[in-house]
Amino acid sequence: MILLMREEPRFEPALSSDDRDALAWAEAQVSTARDDPAARLALLARSYNGPTGRAPRHLPFRRAALSFMRWQVHRGLLVPLDASPPGSVWWRAMNERLLRDGCEAIGLVGGLRGDPSSQAVRQWLGFVATPTPSCWYRAHNASIVAGYLEHEGLAEAENAPERFFMNAVLARVLYAHALVAAPRLALGRVAPLARVLGDPRLGLAGAFLSLRRVIPNDYPLDADAEWYVADEQRLGRLLDYAIIVPRLQRLYEWSARELVEPRVLDLVRDGSPIYAWPYEQRHVWRAPQMRFPGRVLERVTRAR
Repeated sequence: MILLMREEPRFEPALSSDDRDALAWAEAQVSTARDDPAARLALLARSYNGPTGRAPRHLPFRRAALSFMRWQVHRGLLVPLDASPPGSVWWRAMNERLLRDGCEAIGLVGGLRGDPSSQAVRQWLGFVATPTPSCWYRAHNASIVAGYLEHEGLAEAENAPERFFMNAVLARVLYAHALVAAPRLALGRVAPLARVLGDPRLGLAGAFLSLRRVIPNDYPLDADAEWYVADEQRLGRLLDYAIIVPRLQRLYEWSARELVEPRVLDLVRDGSPIYAWPYEQRHVWRAPQMRFPGRVLERVTRAR
């Protein structure tokens, strides 16, 4: 189990206005932590302290961010590629994109030169200026989506069950965002519960972002996707098929607008995720026989 220090140190050397480029500085920060999962976690934690080491309005949001990354560490996804067993090329690249975007925003706020290198960094600057749940999800998910789009070629090299779960992860993080920013889309007639369930500052959001109830702890996965779908005992699978899948097309359409990234629509077709996944195998997104609790959940949360 990896434990973070209660008080993480500030970025070193301390940020100041000089001739350094924020993007280059961010890349250097990520490079230093690249082959040490604990260092990646510590870098993420430090970023929520801001460039000065004190950002009390932003600090509560790192709870959800760390939940998402600790899950990746727990699965062994971020270990070096020369380890035995090695980590995932795709997951490591995805994680580095998230870290780099956050660090670049910190660099810009801290006085380093340059313009935001991407829309995701602009969203992080928006979160720095206005630290609300909606702004946090907009920034976090902009980096996640950017990583998905940038590294689709690496995703294709992963085995089929891992690619299936890549789509499940994306649907989960987009849905968590909708809980706080589009509650009627997320929960239909019980929308008043949505913002509490999705608030990244609260522990309940970890149910959507830690993903331990959704994806097995092993990497690489050694069974086919259908075997994992058939494991109906998992609470996470119940949430996916009863609540998320029925509104998946609308969720991706909303996310494309919210994140100002129309290419999100290239990752779904007729309500079925297709990121590095053939549309012809869309049956995996439909539970053949949903159990009674799932049918109740679907009915209660159905949009009017």
